[in-house]
Amino acid sequence: MSTVIYPSPIFGPIHSRRLGISLGINLMPADGKVCTFDCIYCECGFNKDRIPHRKRPTRQEVAFHLEKKLKQMNQEDVLPDVLTFAGNGEPTAHPDFAGIINDTIRLRNQYCPQAKVSVLSNSTFTNKQDVFNALMLVDNNILKIDTVSNDYITLVDRPVSPFYDVNRIIGQLKAFKGHVIIQSMFMKGTNEAGVSVDNTGEEYVAPWLEAIKDIAPQEVMVYTIDRETPDHNLLKATREELDTIKQRVEALGIPCTASY
Repeated sequence: MSTVIYPSPIFGPIHSRRLGISLGINLMPADGKVCTFDCIYCECGFNKDRIPHRKRPTRQEVAFHLEKKLKQMNQEDVLPDVLTFAGNGEPTAHPDFAGIINDTIRLRNQYCPQAKVSVLSNSTFTNKQDVFNALMLVDNNILKIDTVSNDYITLVDRPVSPFYDVNRIIGQLKAFKGHVIIQSMFMKGTNEAGVSVDNTGEEYVAPWLEAIKDIAPQEVMVYTIDRETPDHNLLKATREELDTIKQRVEALGIPCTASY
């Protein structure tokens, strides 16, 4: 079982494969996971195994600890490339997410104006107006869509809400009018029941590309498994498979990066 649970509200800095020197901001409890997905590849483990007992940090706590850390990093002359909302679950689920984004932008401007503010989200709350408005303010609005198959999402991403609909999510992603970076996981292998979770084939890639074309994001990030997963039958997509997908995205005129 994967046991990566991040400190809260601030962790790192760490070196991100995609973002550089990243100072993490975790809006979930420090002792567990709170997420609207229950992905079989999540490095934080399954939701049922990571039920927290502490509360989420408050808006005031996040601002206090972020400012403290940024002051320290300034004194050490090691500034972050990015302030990244990630950690033990879905950051936009925090009830004060919009206010926390405003605080973070203010502190970024004061202590490390060159740094980007990034949010890693599974897109499930993009229908909330305050969340949408806050995501429009950040530099890197990184939203997940692994596939356009609801059946695959039910099998792999496992949304907590029974009303999740990927077509509705795609419509919300289009509403950002290009101010969005799409992040997609490609992998192989099977789940614990022995059902294939390979989404690297044409059956999944072709309709996903059509959705990418419709969303018209500023960038696409394709990646594969990098850390331990709670489901141990999963396999990495190959470098060649990711490179092929990357080239097909670029053929649409959209920048794309691949992380192996």
